[in-house]
Amino acid sequence: MTSIMTNASAMTALQSLQSINNSLDETQARISTGYRVAEAQDNAAYWSIATTMRSDNQALSAVVDSLGIGAATVDAAYTGLNSAKDVLSEIKAKLTTATSDGVDKSKVQEEISALQEQLKTISDSASFSGQNWLSNTDGTTGKQIVSSISRDSSNQLSVGAIDVDIDSYRLYSNDAGILDKTIDIDQYEGAVGTAAVQSTTVDFANADDKISFSVSQNGAAARTVEITSQTLTDAGLSDTTIRSDADLKAVYEQAFSDAGIDGISVEVDTTTHEVTFTSLEAFSVTNAAASGASIGFGVADLGLQSTDVTASATGTFSTSVEDIDITSATSDQVQAYIKVVDEALSQVTTAASSIGAIQNRIDLQQDFVGKLMDTVSEGVGTLVDADMTEESTRLKALQTQQQLGVQALSIANSSSQSLLSLFR
Repeated sequence: MTSIMTNASAMTALQSLQSINNSLDETQARISTGYRVAEAQDNAAYWSIATTMRSDNQALSAVVDSLGIGAATVDAAYTGLNSAKDVLSEIKAKLTTATSDGVDKSKVQEEISALQEQLKTISDSASFSGQNWLSNTDGTTGKQIVSSISRDSSNQLSVGAIDVDIDSYRLYSNDAGILDKTIDIDQYEGAVGTAAVQSTTVDFANADDKISFSVSQNGAAARTVEITSQTLTDAGLSDTTIRSDADLKAVYEQAFSDAGIDGISVEVDTTTHEVTFTSLEAFSVTNAAASGASIGFGVADLGLQSTDVTASATGTFSTSVEDIDITSATSDQVQAYIKVVDEALSQVTTAASSIGAIQNRIDLQQDFVGKLMDTVSEGVGTLVDADMTEESTRLKALQTQQQLGVQALSIANSSSQSLLSLFR
């Protein structure tokens, strides 16, 4: 039946054209925005996931910034510790120079004082963005560097951080830092015997007359110490005879020097004539013996025991690097100062090593977070990005369909006009 009231063909053609136009609008929107899922109505589940992950990616970008600030702060602390290490090495060298005879200790102290001031300057200056890990200005002992964010299975977000115990890095911290705290150095003493040089002739008259003993320091291999007529000559004695406690002290010091043994001082009590060796390191004296074709004395005459002697700790020498002053220091005190600086140097080196490990961890985390951001972006893109090759191909097909739809609608609308010919 042909009707002029209801054109079914035109209605069908119109519906088809409207469907094509809707598809065309959707495709054009995807091409213009680049998204397959641009709004919640496009795909509620994917849109929700993408929105959450984009938010997390922005948070990861903030983590990268935090890691950058943390890396700069750590670098400032490491630079300070490394510089402090070099200055401490210079102080140690100056103290070593002060152990030599004839050195003006007051002049050396002036140089050391300047270096002590430099250490303070380094500590105060090693800061970034108001954070100083080497000088305790805020009383804190720990710092945190935001390093990550994570979302668990229940969709709860948590923030991770690198914890740093900066208390062990402090150079100055109200008498608790590496350079202003008191460092205790043990002192060791060993009474080796009572000399008889006051009442007995100790004469190294023959070339083969010799007293020998072994000394071990801090458990290291023992070194042999020998006293011969040449030792007496090198010690400044007038001939081959030891006549006084002062002579005996000079001979022992010369013998230690000849054997390459440092850090052991000799004392001979002028009343009891007891011979005592003292050191800042643990030591033992063994294998004391006398030899020679016609030697007329024994080891006991020089204050040595035939039995082994192990030094015992008799006290401590306590000071800080900040308080070192050698102006009127004895040789033993200078040696103790060297040990104090060496201990501080060891602690600074340990702190710098720890800081280096944190630097490495931050570098690794920065690399990881960067890759994680790329992975998240790629995952979101997989969910919501439009395939531009596919969409462009679809657009071309829909444009063709649209043209055909318009023609079909035009033909369907013109069919009603053909009825007019029947009334002519």
